[in-house]
Amino acid sequence: MQTETIGDAVLETWSIDEVAQAWNAGKVVLIDVRTPQEYMLEHVDGSLLMPMAFFRADKLPDQGRKRLVLMCAGGVRSDRMARIALEAGFDRIAHLEGGFGAWKSAKLPYIGTDMATGAPKPVGR
Repeated sequence: MQTETIGDAVLETWSIDEVAQAWNAGKVVLIDVRTPQEYMLEHVDGSLLMPMAFFRADKLPDQGRKRLVLMCAGGVRSDRMARIALEAGFDRIAHLEGGFGAWKSAKLPYIGTDMATGAPKPVGR
């Protein structure tokens, strides 16, 4: 994990291995900041959606028992939203380096879309 201190707060950048391990252990909540359309086509099963266009740091879940890890397609938007969360008063937040692209490259399971029917389908299970 890489960390960056911003004032009194810490921005964590987690690798795909760190996120996958914490996700499988139930230690993190994944917040997807991509568009609803991107999320609809493919997303990590169980991740929550808070699109960047509607991002409200004050509405994020509490990190009392689980760390929040923001993710997007490639890591740029999640980094930006994590910084906004820090500006809004969070003392520590994380984002996934490489985003959903890294998740897919690591061949981790996710929910895709059957393009013939439009129905959701598990991928990589």
